[in-house]
Amino acid sequence: MSEGRTPTPKISGKERAALRGEAHHLTPLVHLGKEGLTPAVIATLDDALRTHELVKVALTKNAAIDPKDAAHQLAGATASDVVQVIGRTTTLYRHNPELERKKGDLPPWR
Repeated sequence: MSEGRTPTPKISGKERAALRGEAHHLTPLVHLGKEGLTPAVIATLDDALRTHELVKVALTKNAAIDPKDAAHQLAGATASDVVQVIGRTTTLYRHNPELERKKGDLPPWR
C-alpha cells in the first residue's frame, strides 16, 4: 500500500487536461461499493495504479460516500493525483518510474 511512499508531485493543469482526454476511453478497473473505502479497495487501486498509472474508479449507487470525498481519500491513501470526478466516476493518476518504457510505446493504460 502507500506506507513509506513519498507523495507524488502535483500534476500541472496541462498534464491533467491531457490525462482527462486519455481517460475518456477507459473503463473503470476499480469499483467502490456500499462497504466504502475498505483496505481491499485501496490495495486493489494501489495495484491498478502500479500497473496502469491512469485508473478509473466507479462508485455504485449505494456507496455511502460523496464521489469527490472518495476521490480525495483514495488519492491520499495511494499517493496519487485526482485527474477528474464526473458523476459517480473518478479518475486517478500515479506515475510509476519502474515501468519499462520504450520510445514509441503506448502508455500503460492503453
